[in-house]
Amino acid sequence: MGKKVFIIHTSDVSVDDMNNLFEELAPEAELYNIVDDSLLPEVLQNAGVTKEVTQRICAYAYMAEIAGADLIFNQCSSVGESADLAKELVSVPLVKVDERMAEVACEQGNKIGVVATLGTTLGPTVRLVQATARKMNKEVEVVESLCDGAFEILRSGNVKKHNEMVIEKIEKLYDKVDVVICAQGSMVPLVAELGNPPIPVLTSPRLGVEKAVEVLKTLK
Repeated sequence: MGKKVFIIHTSDVSVDDMNNLFEELAPEAELYNIVDDSLLPEVLQNAGVTKEVTQRICAYAYMAEIAGADLIFNQCSSVGESADLAKELVSVPLVKVDERMAEVACEQGNKIGVVATLGTTLGPTVRLVQATARKMNKEVEVVESLCDGAFEILRSGNVKKHNEMVIEKIEKLYDKVDVVICAQGSMVPLVAELGNPPIPVLTSPRLGVEKAVEVLKTLK
């Protein structure tokens, strides 16, 4: 039997995409999903994680561990700092979706652009990059770019307009930074529309799952 991976989601929208990535990169893994779609609305309403959001993330991580998880995967960057606390409460590895992306960005440049459509994702992603750079003993400059209103447009169903707005923000960073981070998984499809960007443009899901797979391979 394969290793058990429990994925904590803040929306059911991400379930298929994350499962498909794990099935591609770790076909032997047993996948289980914990979905609480009340988390992200609460984060948005409060402009950040609340004590209750953190408590739930910690509870889900604990439940995953007692259910036999070999690895826990946090899917949502907006609750990444809650996942950091949860990581301290469990004895199995907990991997965040954006960990590897931050590492790669710090490896590839000193000036790092972070593009987000939500302030609740922008802040945690910027802090993750800064913390990652400190761990790597590297000085980086982070350039923030919030695509205000794009998230609401995406939720209304206008994917084309959302993509156009985000692409414009990304392209404006080309001559300002060495590498661009797309802070949300919802941005993955639009990267193909960039053509051949002059600098690396990174997204988190595949890189995050690759990191999780590496960790799985170290487990007995």
